[in-house]
Parts: sequence; C-alpha cells; structure tokens
Amino acid sequence: MQKFIRINMTTLQSTITEVPEKYVGLGGRALTSSFVNDEVIPTCHALGKNNKIIFAPGLLSGTSAPNSGRMSVGAKSPLTGTIKESNTGGSSSQMLAKLGIKAFVIEGKPDNTTFYVIKLDINGVTIEEAPAEILGGCGNYEAIRILGEKYGKHVGIALAGPAGEYRMPAANISFKDPEGNIRSAGRGGLGAVLGSKNVKAIVIDETGAGAVPIADPEAFRAASKVFSKAILDHPVAGTGLALYGTDVLVNILNEAGGLPARNFTAGRIEHNDNISGETLNATITERGGEGKVSHGCHKGCIIRCSQWYPDKQGKYITSGFEYETIWGLGADAGIEDLDAIAYIDRAMDDVGIDSIETAVAVATAMDGGLIPWGDGKAVLQIVEDMAKPTPLARIIAGGAAVVGKVCGLYRTPVVKDQAIPAYDPRAIKGIGLTYATTTMGADHTAGYCISGNILKIGGFIDPLKKEGQIEYARAMQIGTAAIDSTGMCLFVYFGVADNPGGYQALIDMINAQYGIQLTSDDVDELGKTVLRIERDFNKRAGFTNAHDRLPEFMEYEPIAPHNVVWDFTPEEIDEVMKF
Repeated sequence: MQKFIRINMTTLQSTITEVPEKYVGLGGRALTSSFVNDEVIPTCHALGKNNKIIFAPGLLSGTSAPNSGRMSVGAKSPLTGTIKESNTGGSSSQMLAKLGIKAFVIEGKPDNTTFYVIKLDINGVTIEEAPAEILGGCGNYEAIRILGEKYGKHVGIALAGPAGEYRMPAANISFKDPEGNIRSAGRGGLGAVLGSKNVKAIVIDETGAGAVPIADPEAFRAASKVFSKAILDHPVAGTGLALYGTDVLVNILNEAGGLPARNFTAGRIEHNDNISGETLNATITERGGEGKVSHGCHKGCIIRCSQWYPDKQGKYITSGFEYETIWGLGADAGIEDLDAIAYIDRAMDDVGIDSIETAVAVATAMDGGLIPWGDGKAVLQIVEDMAKPTPLARIIAGGAAVVGKVCGLYRTPVVKDQAIPAYDPRAIKGIGLTYATTTMGADHTAGYCISGNILKIGGFIDPLKKEGQIEYARAMQIGTAAIDSTGMCLFVYFGVADNPGGYQALIDMINAQYGIQLTSDDVDELGKTVLRIERDFNKRAGFTNAHDRLPEFMEYEPIAPHNVVWDFTPEEIDEVMKF
C-alpha cells in the first residue's frame, strides 16, 4: 500500500491513509498542484494556518531510471500569491518513494513559537522539538551536521534555513544531497511556508524500506537502457553539461546578446570570460583538491551538471554552482570575480535563500543606490546578515519586487512579483512568453524555450522574431508540466527532444513500473491538465490575464546589442494558454 500522510502542526498529530483515489495515478508536480488546488483556499494568506505544503516524489522516483530523483514541493507562494511547485535534487525523493510514501502534507500551525523536527521512517511519523543549537540563525551546513549526528549520517534532510525561520518571501527549502551538501527547492518562498508551520527540519530515514515495486522489470530495464543512451549520446546532456555545468551558458548567451546585465539595461558584458563555464572548469581543474568538475546531485544522475568549486587551497566552497546564480551576481549585479560569487552562493545555501531571486534583488538594489555596483563583499555581508536578520537583509530577502518599490524604481524585472532569470525576453522572445504566462511567476524552468531559441535542440526558432514563439512556448510549458510529474530532471529534455526513441523510452519506463499503457497523447494531456489546474487556482486567487505580462519598461527600453523591445500584444500573449 502506498501511503498518504497528513501532519497537523496545530495538534502535532499525524494520520497515515491509503492514497486518495484521485491522486493514485499522479506524482510530482501533478500531485502537488492538484492537492493545493483541492485543499488550499486560494485567497488565504500564504503564511497563515490555511495554507498547506505538500512534498511528493515523482512517478519514477526511487527506481533505477536515470535522473529520476527530483522531489516536488507545492503550496501557495508567499512571494507571488500564486500556486507554486518547486523541485529539487538530493536524496529525499528516492527515500520517500522506497518508504512507499506517495506524498506527505503539513497543515495547520502551532499556537506557540516552538520549532519542530518531523521524522518519517518505516514506523511512521514522529514530531520532536528541534534542538536549540540549530535555531536562531544556525546555518544549514551546521544544522545538517548536528541532525546527522542525532539521526544518522545516512538520513535525508529538508530544512527551513534561517531565512525560512524568519519567513522571508524568498526563502527556499534546503535538501541534503548524498555527500551532505545542499540542494534547494529554490523558487517562490516555500521555505517561509515551512517556517510558518514552525517546522525547522524534516528527517527521512529509509532504513528497512524495500525496493520500489516494478510491474514488468524486464521491460523497465530495456526502456531504461534506451533512455540512458539517448541522454548520454546527446552533445549537451551527455557531454557539455558534465564538462562545464549549466554555466556553459554565459558565453553562449553573451554572444547571443541575451545575457541581462546591470539590472536588465544591456544584453552583453565584457567580463564574460571571468565567470564563464570554461573558466569554471579550468579553475576547478587547476586548483584540484576537493574540487570536482562533474558531480551528480542525486543517486542515478548521469548528466552530472553539478560540480564542487574549491578555493585556492583546494578546499570545497560550494556545489551546484548554477548559471542562473553566476549570471545574476556576475552579469546583472556586475561582480566580476568568480571566487566572490562562489562565497556568496555558499552563503545563500547556508541561510536558505533563493539564489535567483536574491541575485536579481541585489542588482535591483544596486540600480536603486542601496549597494555599490559590483561590490561582492557588500553582497556577501548582506546575505550573511539574513541569519540575524538586519533590516537591509530583510529587504533584499523580500525579493526583487519589494526592492524595486523600496527604491522607487520602474525598472523592476519581475512577473507576478517573481524575479526574471538569466535570459532577456526582448532578445529571446520564446522565453519571454513563458515568463509572462507561466502559473508560477517568471520561471525559465516552466518552459525552457532557450532550447529551441538558442541551443537549437528540438528545432530552431529565431529568438528575435515572433513567428512560431506562441506555439513553442505553449508546447514547452505543457511538456515541462508532464516531466515535472515524473521526478525527472528537466535536462532529460535535451536527450529526448532530438530522439523520439528516447522519449518513448521515458513513457515505456512509466508503463513498465505501473503495468499501464500510457501513450504520448496521454502524457501530453497530463501536462495540459496540470496547467489548467494551476490556472484555476490562480484565477480563484484573483489573477487574470492582465497579470500575464512582462514589466512595462521592456516595451520601451531597447536592449543592446540588438536594440530590440518586447513587442507581443496582450492578445498575442493570451494565445499561449489557449489549448
């Protein structure tokens, strides 16, 4: 029996039941968004007692399917006010799946200030007071060490860092990875929701759990082999990401003129070589020590786009050093030193704050005169101060929209109050349509049109022209909603977009696991259903098509070097979600 767990933080009681019938065939984002739409009052305060937060492995999580270790987390977002799904690597998703836990929900709210640790294991749920030493500003790295000593080094851990404890709108949920470092369900402030429930940590112990059942093991192995080959044979998924990480995009986007710089006032920088993926690789290789050019964020990851970035003595600084973080601090905020960015990235992991939202908030604050342009030391201090927190740290952790209002700026790059990441929509129009229409606020992972607009994966659509972009943004969002429901890393798309056999193998693995006969049309319909559910929640929360718009300044401030503006009409934008 798969289990559906509810944990009530008002009563400190839990219930374990069979999975409700309507959720049996769902996983990941499909499950979290369906549940949130069913049970969360859309107009509730995201940090109040009526919000609920749900954790769900994907349909393939816990199996030997490559790259299937993503965990989805869903709730109403305190940053955007919309529905939110944020997913992450780490060990927790696979552990939950092996324990037979389809999902667990945290609801209610204690009427005191005591923080708790929730433990999930083969015997059920226990709720204990959190150790005092991990509260009140203790960083995530130290908290993981302390919890590891108490519950065992092998357990999975999810944390509300100091930013979550203080319910900051950009707080993420931090997850322990296989080596005890940190991955994040980064976007939308779900760490603040966890903190609002007075939950400091969730510990998952898979001791005694069996393997995830597979209805047809032979068919599963055969499909998995085809799927693995499709990923590894692809030049981006199988080679490029392992060599240079996602930061390979710095030089590519800079050349394309779509790398937002100095708070979205330019599309190209001169110091790109300082912060590029090629430099990242060379620096790690030269320094040696604990550095690793390539690393997987969970067991079974074969793309291995993560890395361990070391200091000059070869000692580990940070991992999962992503393009969007390096872009935000390096290009948008003008911090030209990769080491300085690495220390800020580590500090953001330690306090548990979204590195995209924070980086864009920092650049906006620089435009508003709160922080000197390119001042890495000042930014590091502000991020560290989020553990106290100081007033300026709270403002930055409030997100880019808050900073823009505080500074009196019209140039605030947000959609639905979530910061626009890493790709300028004026020069890459497909991703602009995703930013405008996704249910989550500006989010590149909701429909990664960079694939076809820049990387020429799965086809090519001229990024500077409007033709074909509406249909493309629609298809990418539908496909992404389906992939997010499987527990797969989004980057598997690179391997299957140009390889129909690889895509069919993904479907075949699901069929072999559950003994069903899904078709590609069924998977497509799953993605559409997820988007309809999410839009229904947002509509009932008060969002309309008028919220599906990019910031106005992009319509009249051209971006160099192409000197283009955002030129889709409202009517054209609204076509994206007509299906």
